[in-house]
Amino acid sequence: MTQIGQNMMLVNSAFRNAKSFTLIPVSINSPYVEAMFDPSSGVLAVISKVMKQSYHMVAKLDDNGQPQKLKTPNPQTGKTVKEERRLVDTFSEFYLQDKNDIELFINMFAVNAEQFDYSSFLNVDIKETKTSNLILPGQ
Repeated sequence: MTQIGQNMMLVNSAFRNAKSFTLIPVSINSPYVEAMFDPSSGVLAVISKVMKQSYHMVAKLDDNGQPQKLKTPNPQTGKTVKEERRLVDTFSEFYLQDKNDIELFINMFAVNAEQFDYSSFLNVDIKETKTSNLILPGQ
């Protein structure tokens, strides 16, 4: 019989310099590598052990293994290094946004859900979606 859950542990952590929590596996039976809570958006990002192939833009390297610099920064992205599209293996990710779903996940998988005060992090009042400074729209 396969048992689901009770194979991760809640620990204090930081997410983008804000106090938060992370779930880490405590057993090889855990189907997840980790789960990280983003307190600014109220989202729990769950990283699965399931691998998939997807295309990503990665830095183009020179013969010495160093990123190749652009002559001028890319006006659309602001990046200063050359990039190329590569097929890479990545872990599947899931994003839980609903507070009840997050609490259910924690109670199913965290061995210390009753001892760890995760609920203090879940009381996030999201009023608007903020635009990331990392990706700038084209002008």
